[in-house]
Amino acid sequence: MSFFYVIIGLTLLVVGGEFLVRSSIGLSFKFNISKMVIGMTVVSFATSAPELLVSLQAAIDGSPAIAINNVIGSNIANIGLVLGVTAIIGPIAVSKDFYKLNWPVMMLFSVVLYYFLKNDNLLTQLEGIILFIGLIVFLLVLIKSAKKEEVNVEELDDALAEVGYAKIFFWLIIGGVALYFGSEFLVNGAKDIAQNMGVSEGVISITMIAIGTSVPELAASVIAAIKGEKAISLGNLIGSNVFNIASVLGVTAIIKEIPVTEPQILSRDIFWMLGFAAILIPLVFIPKKYELNRLKGLFLFLAYGAFIYLVFKTTI
Repeated sequence: MSFFYVIIGLTLLVVGGEFLVRSSIGLSFKFNISKMVIGMTVVSFATSAPELLVSLQAAIDGSPAIAINNVIGSNIANIGLVLGVTAIIGPIAVSKDFYKLNWPVMMLFSVVLYYFLKNDNLLTQLEGIILFIGLIVFLLVLIKSAKKEEVNVEELDDALAEVGYAKIFFWLIIGGVALYFGSEFLVNGAKDIAQNMGVSEGVISITMIAIGTSVPELAASVIAAIKGEKAISLGNLIGSNVFNIASVLGVTAIIKEIPVTEPQILSRDIFWMLGFAAILIPLVFIPKKYELNRLKGLFLFLAYGAFIYLVFKTTI
């Protein structure tokens, strides 16, 4: 029954996230916000909503390990699983923005998160505010640099600009309700599974929940890669990792402080997240610059498999 709750929860999160993205884009068009700004801010916030609801629900329910490892596991999955599988299907070109802005910012947020947690085993309200303010600054820099380069945002559906207010708010309600109940089912189901399997909530959240919340992104990336489209980019995934730390954990900590309750979060899990982030620099430059080929993708995927194996091996 617990697995059923998890499946229902993930399904509702996917549905809720999709409706929230659609309603957010539609509403943004109504306020005459540019497509570039919508793509970089509104869509990013909306697509982080499932992770935010799960972390917030877990923190409120007294399961802080799920709240923290939901983000750590999702960031690892974005690089090891999503980027790895996508690169195996077809090589990914890497822009110079990767090492000039996106990667340094991701590493900075990752290291700052480690410091905040290691310092007193707690992500405080003030630290949550600092993370969120950091995100706003990053977005302003990103938008400023994007304006200079005239970034293409054709992937936004122009038809959403014609949608009426009634439909937008209907989508918003569906999205909100689905996200709320999806997070409830997922967190409760995960807690039951952890209890039944005799493993910690942190283990379930960094594996099952993290992979589950990454499935929509993985599916979209794989489909785009098969079609030969450039819908997936290293920049997008790195941006997603920044949002996970700064908006998901930042906002959650502002609402309810998050204590570190499981030691492996700081002794193992967060180092895997830092390692997957750091390894991107040599992979992008060696041997062929600015390209993630199939071999590099296979390396990332196998490393992710090793991570999942070790997580369960050291806890069962």
